[in-house]
Amino acid sequence: MAAPLGGMFSAQLPGPSGAPPGLSSQPSLLQAAPGAPRSSNSTLVDELESSFEACFASLVSQDYVNGTDQEEIRTGVDQCIQKFLDIARQTECFFLQKRLQLSLQKPEQVIKEDVSELRNELQRKDALVQKHLTKLRHWQQVLEDINVQHKKPAEMPQGSLAYLEQASANIPAPLKQT
Repeated sequence: MAAPLGGMFSAQLPGPSGAPPGLSSQPSLLQAAPGAPRSSNSTLVDELESSFEACFASLVSQDYVNGTDQEEIRTGVDQCIQKFLDIARQTECFFLQKRLQLSLQKPEQVIKEDVSELRNELQRKDALVQKHLTKLRHWQQVLEDINVQHKKPAEMPQGSLAYLEQASANIPAPLKQT
């Protein structure tokens, strides 16, 4: 990536004021989680980014391409992927904790978001219903046309001459050339 993602969350500094009791000691994107080995300037997003890059690098590394021990290659790739998944879980946990804080501090905001999501879902489903109704009308018209075509031969007079007269009546007259 051209720029690290850590700067994207720099405005979200954890603050002891306003935090519900018991949630103020949680890790932030700018702090190392308790028990997690991180450098002093490393954020959770930086860790996620570097672990993703390590996964990608392990898959395209020349060492693995030229290596002959498949088990060693598999073990290295599995370790990189496991580290990425662990950090992804920590990141997900961070956002879930922030969501919990928001729901405790501003429950009306969560309700507004839920209502908005439900409205969007209703609009999407209404559009889908309209699309199906359009298709239904089209196929009903096709079936009606087929039924009309099957009824026409029964309504026509019997005899070959009457059939030719009826068929020629439907042919448009040729244009006069001057």
